[in-house]
Amino acid sequence: MKGDAFDPGCPTRLVLDRIGDKWSVLVVLSLIDGPRRFTRIRDMIGGVTPKVLTQTLRAMERDGLLSREVFAEVPPRVEYTLTPLGRSLRTPIEAITEWAEENVEAVVEARDRHTARSGTGAGFPASKRT
Repeated sequence: MKGDAFDPGCPTRLVLDRIGDKWSVLVVLSLIDGPRRFTRIRDMIGGVTPKVLTQTLRAMERDGLLSREVFAEVPPRVEYTLTPLGRSLRTPIEAITEWAEENVEAVVEARDRHTARSGTGAGFPASKRT
């Protein structure tokens, strides 16, 4: 079944929402090299609250992008792993990430010019610039 992303009722939009979410993209990047525990994912991503990360991981598991394995230990250990479907996102996400890293300066400069012209909004905070 092939969808039409321009059709408001098409389920393709649900998939685009999932893989276009900034936290989902970062979760995929954090799991590319193998399974990780919740705390390690959170630490790698930075800036995500435990609640939001939990919601993201649950949604990604529901959508078949990752699996969650609970180990019978005390305390219980939980690891998250990309499924084959989730791993198939590696190439496009790495390509978009590379593009973003190569073009962040141009985007920041464009935002700053726009802000200076319009007097509204703000560019990236200095702490977000690389």
